Amino acid sequence: MTKSNSSQPPLIKYGEGDSTLQAVGGLTGLRTLVETFYRIMENTTEFRPLFDMHPGDLETTIDKLTSFLSGWMGGERLYSKKYGSLHLPQAHAHLIVTEKEKAMWLNCMAAALDELKYSEELKGYLLPQLEFPAERIRQVSAAKHNL
Repeated sequence: MTKSNSSQPPLIKYGEGDSTLQAVGGLTGLRTLVETFYRIMENTTEFRPLFDMHPGDLETTIDKLTSFLSGWMGGERLYSKKYGSLHLPQAHAHLIVTEKEKAMWLNCMAAALDELKYSEELKGYLLPQLEFPAERIRQVSAAKHNL
């Protein structure tokens, strides 16, 4: 019989159920992450072009991303309850999104995760997962704008 090492934290299997949402601190932690993300975007020169793409109502923008990510991270699908159905790439199709904007978005999210001191394991899972919808948005933008 082997003894388990109870000093080791249990491994979290991100992407199963709402484990990713719980890893960011539930809906409250997610809201803080999104608020931090947009604050960094607004106040950091390299990310400011992304911020300027957003409508003036930052509170709604924060709520929409929080609501979307809640469902995307396995929690309650708040976006559809509040705002209706969403096809993410089409919702961003009016914007010009190149590799540069895609990288800025992901780097800004990485900066927010770093500032809030999330684990390397969570960042290592979350950022590649976020790259997929970011790439789809870039592809739709490229097709629409002949980039």
